[in-house]
Amino acid sequence: MIYTLLEILLVSAGATSAMTLFSYAMSKKFRELYKEPVLLGYAIDRMKIKIAAEKAKILGWISHYAIGFLFVLGYHFLWLDYPELLSPQGVLLLGAASGILGILSWMFIFEMTQYNPQIDVKGYYIQLFFAHMLFAITARVLYSITLTLLILIKSYVTI
Repeated sequence: MIYTLLEILLVSAGATSAMTLFSYAMSKKFRELYKEPVLLGYAIDRMKIKIAAEKAKILGWISHYAIGFLFVLGYHFLWLDYPELLSPQGVLLLGAASGILGILSWMFIFEMTQYNPQIDVKGYYIQLFFAHMLFAITARVLYSITLTLLILIKSYVTI
């Protein structure tokens, strides 16, 4: 159990970081604010929660990584029940589904917080879709690596 939790934490941290780097690169390339943790911080700031703007930023980052953890946790259970989703086609399907879910979630966030960021929203959703594809691919690669390492560790270390 502890090994699985560690694996999911490592995979989610790596996949979320890869996705975040992609979004930051797209922000720079298109000169738009496509940075999920920053947008989450702004949305949190608009929720009428009495916290300082700096704490809202931090909460945005924590939320971003927590959501990544939940996605990888979901992937983990799907991969256990449907190992065919570990195939390249399965990973692309998960990435596409995650991208659509991400877009719908951001539409909901923008609507609920009445936050209208001054960005190219259509462009944001397009890059968000591809960011989730990268997330799923990275999660799959890291999942294989960590699974292999954990099998080796379990063979030689007892906790």
